Amino acid sequence: MDLTFSPQETAFRDELRAWLAANAPAPEPSDGGEDAHYAWRRDWQRRLYDAGWAAPAWPTEYGGRGASLTESAIYFEEIGRARVPMAANVLGLLLGGPTLMVWGTPEQKERYLPPILSGEEIWCQGFSEPDAGSDLASLKTRAVKDGDDWVVTGQKVWTSGAQYSKWCMLVARSDSEAAKHKGLTYFLMDMEQDAVQVRPLRQITGEAEFNELFIEEARIPDANIVGGVGNGWKVALTTLMNERAGLGFALQIRLRQLLDDLIAKAAERGMLERYGDALAELHVRCESIRLLAWKGLTDVERYGQPGPEGSLVKWLWSDTNQRLTQLAVDIVGAEALTSGESWSYELLRARGNTIEGGTTEVLKNIIAERVLGLPRLKVAA
Repeated sequence: MDLTFSPQETAFRDELRAWLAANAPAPEPSDGGEDAHYAWRRDWQRRLYDAGWAAPAWPTEYGGRGASLTESAIYFEEIGRARVPMAANVLGLLLGGPTLMVWGTPEQKERYLPPILSGEEIWCQGFSEPDAGSDLASLKTRAVKDGDDWVVTGQKVWTSGAQYSKWCMLVARSDSEAAKHKGLTYFLMDMEQDAVQVRPLRQITGEAEFNELFIEEARIPDANIVGGVGNGWKVALTTLMNERAGLGFALQIRLRQLLDDLIAKAAERGMLERYGDALAELHVRCESIRLLAWKGLTDVERYGQPGPEGSLVKWLWSDTNQRLTQLAVDIVGAEALTSGESWSYELLRARGNTIEGGTTEVLKNIIAERVLGLPRLKVAA
């Protein structure tokens, strides 16, 4: 694994770094609540889009820059390093768009990709259900054919950004007689219909980042099926592999920054010697995650798509972030337990890291079976 950038990659990094330095986003709003914060991120995506930086990894025919995999990794590292917000339509950019590029019809690509890129239409992901989180194939949301439409009824949960979304990447059971992995279909559901109700889930941080979806006979036309009827499992796997691979670089940079901030706070309070071993261990973990993220890139170059190793990056990142924010309580003191303070937010928000995007328990199984080649656990009857 050679991490030396080519002249072209260095030029790409320098161009992006210069643009970010010259085009800082507007100050984050201090009032207006979550709606104001989301509007701020949407405005930022529009600025990225106007400058050609919304999704540089997208092919040029779809509005991207045709960036290489290494340049795409550089992009996420620089976005993280500049401490600018993620684009508002991150699920559309990283999951919806790439999934359509693989499975979508020409008509679907023409219709949906441009407004994803510009942020005109926001996307969310309707996979998890109350009884089908990590075990996606056991979902119960049902789609029944009715003429040229499908009538969908069910419930989804942990749907990030649903309150702002126009489209939902929805997986539903279209054949109740088929094996559970084979009876699924991947739909694009219009969120702007009375049959779709969005109810926020208030988190320990005070935010309502996630939502429940209650779907009562929503109608989805045949034209909004992605990948064909009954092929939803394969299409969903494409979405999930991009989910765990796409954010790895931005997450590891963010983790590194938090650690640097904590080291600076320890130095300021004269605690470096006392907590030196714990901080050093976190440093090693951060470097390991960074190198694993780059290793995942070489796997994509070799095999053409993200592999299960992305699960390892997500697992280690979530565990390390929880350890880091817990250590911050000892070093920072009361500020880390005071409502409204940044360290308090980081501590509380980190609690969900080992659940969202695939629970740690499920990720360990993926790594054991698909990376290490260990046999599947057989439970005695």
